[in-house]
Amino acid sequence: MDDRSKYLRKLIVDALVGGGRGHLGSSMSMVEILRTLYDSFLNYRPTDPSWNDRDRLILSKGHGCLALYAVLADKGFFPQEELITFCQPTSRLGGHPEKGKLPGIEASTGALGHGLPMGVGMALAAKIRKQSHRVVVITGDGEINEGSIWESAMSAAKHELSNLTVFVDYNKLQSYGPTREVLDLEPLSDKWRSFGFAVEEIDGHNVQALEQLMQRLPLNHQKPTAIICHTIKGKGFPFAEGQAKWHHKSRLQDEEISAMYDCLR
Repeated sequence: MDDRSKYLRKLIVDALVGGGRGHLGSSMSMVEILRTLYDSFLNYRPTDPSWNDRDRLILSKGHGCLALYAVLADKGFFPQEELITFCQPTSRLGGHPEKGKLPGIEASTGALGHGLPMGVGMALAAKIRKQSHRVVVITGDGEINEGSIWESAMSAAKHELSNLTVFVDYNKLQSYGPTREVLDLEPLSDKWRSFGFAVEEIDGHNVQALEQLMQRLPLNHQKPTAIICHTIKGKGFPFAEGQAKWHHKSRLQDEEISAMYDCLR
């Protein structure tokens, strides 16, 4: 990891410690995806978060909101000092993102499988209105067990929503076990292709490769795009990588907190 990836992870840990709990594993696997989107791809204005021509990003796997909060704070949507209020009673930073409460949040998510249906609606509305902004949806791999994902995928392909891109955070581990054991997703790329998407697979932690891929979007001007991002749950913390018990972590011990900060020095 470079310094920027470590810095964003430190912001996440600050929020995790402030709240005393949070989905560390689910957040760390998509830091580079979010970082690259906000650094190199999305059009937005932190001082005018409702700017009509902005690109829309929906974090469908809302439980990974710590990563989104860190990036939004880094970009100036709200003060970084607010991160440590995560999940406190009066905080705007809840355990799942809420539209209307925090600048930069396009949709309230948390009930898995809902983000892509909303994204399809936004992309279709933009197409009907002949608007040029793009819609990006980030889903979890366990999340795409939900039937609503595939219903939405069929609709996106039918309407040729090339302004829609889905990033699948494919860390291969959901809340209580490996995806291959809970409900095997393979062949995942072929599934998305069969639903009418242009598809590419990538190392979801390789910032340079992500940047180069995003410059090529949409992959097909008559189809929506799905990017299968191969990632590691808990990336950056060897003791948490690939460990289901770090999917959601509460009652943090002092030694665990110290170990997390040590990894980011």
